[in-house]
Amino acid sequence: MHPSESFRVFVDLALTPESLARLRAGTVGHELVFPAKPVASVLAQAEPDPRFAEVEVAFGQPALDAIRGAPNLRWIQISSSGITRYDTPQFRNWLKERGIQLTNSARVYADACADHALSFLLGQSRNLPRSLALRTANGSEAWHELRGSCVPLRGQRLLILGFGTIGRRLVELLRPYEMEVRAYRRQPRGDEGIPTVDSLQLRSALGLADHVVNILPDSAETRQFCNGAVFAAMKPRATFYNIGRGTTVDQEALASALKSGQVGAAWLDVTDPEPLPESHPLWQEPNCFITPHVAGGHHDEQGTLLGHFLGNFQRFVRGEPLLDRVV
Repeated sequence: MHPSESFRVFVDLALTPESLARLRAGTVGHELVFPAKPVASVLAQAEPDPRFAEVEVAFGQPALDAIRGAPNLRWIQISSSGITRYDTPQFRNWLKERGIQLTNSARVYADACADHALSFLLGQSRNLPRSLALRTANGSEAWHELRGSCVPLRGQRLLILGFGTIGRRLVELLRPYEMEVRAYRRQPRGDEGIPTVDSLQLRSALGLADHVVNILPDSAETRQFCNGAVFAAMKPRATFYNIGRGTTVDQEALASALKSGQVGAAWLDVTDPEPLPESHPLWQEPNCFITPHVAGGHHDEQGTLLGHFLGNFQRFVRGEPLLDRVV
């Protein structure tokens, strides 16, 4: 690609005036194209817009039909870490045949998601829900019992299900705690930097882990991956965490495992659906703690997201490798 080449860039996000000004400044010499109705969330799919057919670059959550109807399209950057609607073998192969690059925004959310996972781990370690709710005198029986229930993370075993950008960052954050950390990957690549297990080794790894952190994305292969068999294989009273996607967990099986005590506690940032109906059994489990899909959220999230896109845009213009490339 030549730096003097001009591109039409489709952006479907609802931008603040400050973000819009930054976008314009970062794409000088190129044409910005906006839909009639921008999306209100980085997880929402944009409505079809006829001008999409003219663009070379797309940033946001474009519809599959729109992508297939854009003959000049050369690069798509998804505005989320997850790429569920684009993650099929057929669509990936179609992109490769067309020579269209696909990137996501994994590194935009990696720090916040890893922080959220660590906060869950520390909350469990320090028994924070009970500590915050308990009003008792120093030296009482309940006070002594609460202090004794806190289990330090140091030396504990942790298994990460799904190992990508978020998992790598979580491993970095956990290093001072000297935990034994392993990661599950269907096909370990050898560059993980920590011990890995494959599908054949998963059951034994589950039986050893004190903490199981699920960061699996949503796909046909991962839906309800964490099912009754997985919970039964876990070390009794171990803690389960989910900051990946709600669809990867059989929530009824999780509720049963919590009720029986097989799973000691669950910390969930994602569910299916979101929010869970008030009648769902997970709400009734005292050791189940749910946050409303906020793990990736952080101050000036849109600014971070836009900065990632603009950095990749300059790489695209110069013909350099793109960050967070998926296809």
